[in-house]
Amino acid sequence: MLAYLEAVMNGALLGGLYAVIGIGLSLVFGIMKQVNLAHGELMILASYFSLMTLQISGLHPLLTLVAVLPAMFLVGYLIQKTLFNRVIEKGMEPFLMISFGLSIILQNIMLLTFTPDARSLKSDLVIKSLDIFGLFNLPVINLMNFFVGLVVLIVLYLFMKKTYLGWAITAAADNITAARLMGVNPKKVYCVAMGIAAVTAAISGVLVGMTFTFYPHSGTQYLIIAFGVVIIGGLGSLPGTFLGGLILGVSQLLGGRILGPGFQSLSGYLILLLVLTLRPQGILGRR
Repeated sequence: MLAYLEAVMNGALLGGLYAVIGIGLSLVFGIMKQVNLAHGELMILASYFSLMTLQISGLHPLLTLVAVLPAMFLVGYLIQKTLFNRVIEKGMEPFLMISFGLSIILQNIMLLTFTPDARSLKSDLVIKSLDIFGLFNLPVINLMNFFVGLVVLIVLYLFMKKTYLGWAITAAADNITAARLMGVNPKKVYCVAMGIAAVTAAISGVLVGMTFTFYPHSGTQYLIIAFGVVIIGGLGSLPGTFLGGLILGVSQLLGGRILGPGFQSLSGYLILLLVLTLRPQGILGRR
């Protein structure tokens, strides 16, 4: 019984990381009604930015976020301004094609620049664990990932609900015509929203780099995780994204405990299929 409880606890903590991975994808869909297929590559690009900053400065990987976050906000802002804004009013297909092409370009740039070797953001947190009443151990890195994910969700939620810029973003997402009449420039709002999505991708990229090894082509696997999280929780719902991360993480580790380690991904995506069958819009998604 303790083994199953440990799997549930570790799955929930892993779900916190999954939630951070999915927040940027959910945010872009909720605001622009578009799917950014380059989201995973932006994550891994942030991991490499953090690695370079770490090698130059010797800072702890978390402290490299001071440099990585502004850089990734600028990357996201410029991508939206120079690429996506040109096709934002032409439907989903041009956006998907551009984001797919961008993902391939970023992947190959990282391959040429950083080589295909495995990299990681070394931290002593990976080898530390917290003893829970002598019953089982929880990895400290997973605890940190969970709480960082929770903080990111709360800060982003408060930003959207309590600030003028957050209101402008929400207005553009709800009714673009009414937003224009109120003096909101939707394309500028979209640039800021993509910058924020890139910042969340940067946070998840650093956390992933501290927890796992990564390669130039790793973005695809994290894009798939992000899709699973936002589909379970509901596209465009920030609380739903966090809930989706928890459900996916728990289902993977609990399924791995019951069926065997080789069935972790299968058990997670069986839950995804179940949610799609019973509630296609996601648990907290709106019709």
